[in-house]
Amino acid sequence: MNTRFVETFLTLARLSSFRATAAAMHATPAAISLRIKTLESELGVELIERDAPEFRLTANGERLLAHARTVVQATRSLQLAAQDETQLATRLRLGVIETVVHSWLPDYIRMLNLEYHRIVVDLTVDSSAVLGPRLRAGELDLVIQVEEAGDEETSMVSALLASYPVRWIARSDLIPASRAKHVGVLLSKPVLTFGRGTAPQIAVEAIVQTLARRAGVPLADTQVTCMPSVAVIVKLLRDGYGIAAVPALFVEPYLTSGELGHLQVRPLPPAINVAMYYRDDADVGVLAAARVARNACEQYARAMGRQLIAKR
Repeated sequence: MNTRFVETFLTLARLSSFRATAAAMHATPAAISLRIKTLESELGVELIERDAPEFRLTANGERLLAHARTVVQATRSLQLAAQDETQLATRLRLGVIETVVHSWLPDYIRMLNLEYHRIVVDLTVDSSAVLGPRLRAGELDLVIQVEEAGDEETSMVSALLASYPVRWIARSDLIPASRAKHVGVLLSKPVLTFGRGTAPQIAVEAIVQTLARRAGVPLADTQVTCMPSVAVIVKLLRDGYGIAAVPALFVEPYLTSGELGHLQVRPLPPAINVAMYYRDDADVGVLAAARVARNACEQYARAMGRQLIAKR
């Protein structure tokens, strides 16, 4: 079986158009149609509903998608294993969220350059709400973003990379000695969090509302402020402007020095889960970059673990 035909099937299922698939694969619509017919003949089933008014896979086509994806990924892995690393050259359109920028991105870029020095990175830093659609539109090759709960995008490969615990952080001189007063401080100050509509912001907003109701504080007197960047959050936090709901690793040096501290408020915001996404028809260069990303993240996690153990 020609695995290129299986890849064509995956691309056609994702784009839902023979013409768009032909353009994406640098072929003619007739050639794409012939590949699908040949694949159908080899499999002994129809994959496309040719009599339907709109593009649609048959029940067999839907059922075989996951198997087709496994075949293509195995082929890519074989190609990657056989590839001369010094000759692997591509332009990687990489999209990441700021959480990655402020943690293991420098290590990743350095490791990628050491292993595949001919992979050139075009970096985009943006929110998950922007990166995900750009990946699906074919504008990015590899995206590292907040994990999408219940994501069922069949044309994407995803892998959870890291989980970052989130804490309530404040300037130390704003933290009362009595824990009973910590909730009051949190409700009296702007709570700084990530962009509006993101999973962390939605969770923080819900927690603040719950705490306000329990404390009898009018919701109008509370404020959840969305910030465009982690750097801005940290600057305002150090200025004493508000309370931040961020991963503690972003402000680890200031926590260590005593400039910042933890508010003892429960519940805590949920951890930020970071996942990696790429299309199921990604080339071997993207697979290589994805493998290095996983290694860089794991190496960073081990280093952070040793650092935390040393401080206890």
